[in-house]
Amino acid sequence: MASERNGTIYVGVTSDLPKRVGQHKEGAVEGFTKDYEVSLLVYYEAHDDVNEAIKREKQLKHWNRVWKLELIEKANPQWKDLYAEICA
Repeated sequence: MASERNGTIYVGVTSDLPKRVGQHKEGAVEGFTKDYEVSLLVYYEAHDDVNEAIKREKQLKHWNRVWKLELIEKANPQWKDLYAEICA
């Protein structure tokens, strides 16, 4: 998730992506995402195994910012909010 194009980036894991993103958009989640107004879903990955999802989250959290930006740019060059896409 991001605050805006090239803005603050947040990496997390959830079992219900539409619900969790909705909570971030509403500002219902106290902490980092609310403080930095992170509410745009600009990249996501689906995993069948929760352990694999957690492993990937930890990997991405250790990446430097440039790598994260490149990952987003490759998959979503316009930084379009993908929330509507996952709710369809």
